[in-house]
Amino acid sequence: MSHGFGNEVPHAHGNTSPRPHTRYLVVIDSGGFMVARLFLESREQVAEFDAGTEEVAQMIMHLQPTGDAGDPPWDRALAGHSAAERADARVYQLAI
Repeated sequence: MSHGFGNEVPHAHGNTSPRPHTRYLVVIDSGGFMVARLFLESREQVAEFDAGTEEVAQMIMHLQPTGDAGDPPWDRALAGHSAAERADARVYQLAI
């Protein structure tokens, strides 16, 4: 019998597999604003946010860009950006 007192018992956690690691951070101009986009190894986008945040600076603090986003592997992932935006973009490979 319950009178509405006490706390609910927490539900059991599902047996979910861990999420894959983010592998790339791309800093790219998007309509006049610099955005940071996070990608998996498969070049699937998992996040997008303002590139001016402190978190972006911390993520790329000791990294050098590995190239630009004009390379063919980025064609599908960055299809909404112009060739000029992609050429000026900086791609960072994040440590796992």
